[in-house]
Amino acid sequence: GAEVVRMYKTLLGSQGFRKGMDLYFKRHDGQAVTCEDFFAAMRDANDAEFANFLLWYSQAGTPRLKVTSSYSAETRTYSLEFGQEVPSTPGQPVKEPMFIPVAIGLLNSSGKDMPLSSVYHNGKLQSLGSNNQPVYTTVLRVTKKEEEFVFSDISERPIPSILRGYSAPIRLESDLSDSDLFFLLANDSDEFNRWEAGQVLARKLMLSLVADFQQNKPLVLNPKFVHGFRSMLGDSSLDKEFIAKAITLPGEGEIMDMMEVADPDAVHAVRTFIRKQLASELKAEFLTTVENNRSTGEYVFNHHNMARRALKNIALAYLASLEDADIVELALREYKTATNMTEQFAALAAIVQKPGKIRDEVLDDFYGKWQHDYLVVNKWFALQAMSDIPGNVECVQRLLDHPAFDLRNPNKVYSLIGGFCGSPVNLHAKDGSGYKFLGEMVVQLDKINPQVASRMVSAFSRWRRFDETRQNLAKAQLEMIMSANGLSENVFEIASKSLAA
Repeated sequence: GAEVVRMYKTLLGSQGFRKGMDLYFKRHDGQAVTCEDFFAAMRDANDAEFANFLLWYSQAGTPRLKVTSSYSAETRTYSLEFGQEVPSTPGQPVKEPMFIPVAIGLLNSSGKDMPLSSVYHNGKLQSLGSNNQPVYTTVLRVTKKEEEFVFSDISERPIPSILRGYSAPIRLESDLSDSDLFFLLANDSDEFNRWEAGQVLARKLMLSLVADFQQNKPLVLNPKFVHGFRSMLGDSSLDKEFIAKAITLPGEGEIMDMMEVADPDAVHAVRTFIRKQLASELKAEFLTTVENNRSTGEYVFNHHNMARRALKNIALAYLASLEDADIVELALREYKTATNMTEQFAALAAIVQKPGKIRDEVLDDFYGKWQHDYLVVNKWFALQAMSDIPGNVECVQRLLDHPAFDLRNPNKVYSLIGGFCGSPVNLHAKDGSGYKFLGEMVVQLDKINPQVASRMVSAFSRWRRFDETRQNLAKAQLEMIMSANGLSENVFEIASKSLAA
């Protein structure tokens, strides 16, 4: 819903959006209103043409937008062809084309934004500049199943920066090559697209390495990927919070969702390999990042300090993946000298990546300091439960008997048992230990709090996405849950739907 509201602002600009809001309040203050009323206020205040925009409210499903491009040096034109489809959903097999605002810019060979003078669309040539001021980003209104936009006076083949600022909540498929994506990652002035280019490359890289891992081929990290990370870490013009997000790899669950048959072991092995390889090759840069972003004064809650902490903490997390005693000492020092919870907890998270005496001592120390703050204790439970340490189900079972844990407290259950569900490698362990633990906990919880139990059983809902061995193990637990005496309606509904899926 928020993304749909934001599209009004993308289409109308800040001032146009404000005009629409003013009219909306003037018309409807104190009334019960509808989405159509909001739409009408935005349209009328700006005398705007929104065609089929209301389909965002009435059509289910996320639109897919395919983009293909071509450049003509002879006519100095660059064309973008868009094709959209909205996948069928229950009750809506056939969908109409959506109104999709696509913010776009074009980059030249040196990575600079090119001025956009005009675009040809629907038989009309539309001028883009105003008051002799060049325009570097424009919003294309894609409203048909297939349509073309042609930019004129383009002096060289550009690299397109499509969907700037995530201008519409869609799935974008483009004909950008890997080298184009690496170029955007290094140069795009739009931070969202720079981040997205890195994420697309990371997803492709991870899926490719997963295939290599499954075929017992050696894993090799593309040097361009390392270079992209190095250039961002060394770019002082970039916002530090952006860098922190840009160097965070896609999660294991996201990669498994892209696979025909999800393979948690392969995905975990690949993500661990990439993190270690990046940490090894960029060790000097990560150490400098930690050094340059330490807290030097009192804790201040503002963007500058939040961004600095975020970047330092992600750098420390990468370094902690290395088998290096010096890094353990560094993390311990960061833990002991931290002046705020954010940095102390990040140092703790870095230390607990490795099982052993130091891990246990620091976890005990942290609990001793914060045992009277139940919210912090919940974070402490979740941190241990989500750990990817092999066989972590035993640690979680021990924590069930911890004096601070209470199975009747929903937040503690979400932290510990829900946290465990956040570790794909342990929940989906090939020996079935994760499924068995979760199945037993669901049956126990159902007698105490059926709503919480139904939240936990939903972790089984995608069991058919996995290999046959895991399918059989998960299915056995769902059947065990279904056969439990006095099963609540809440759990029965989700378990039965999961089995039938």
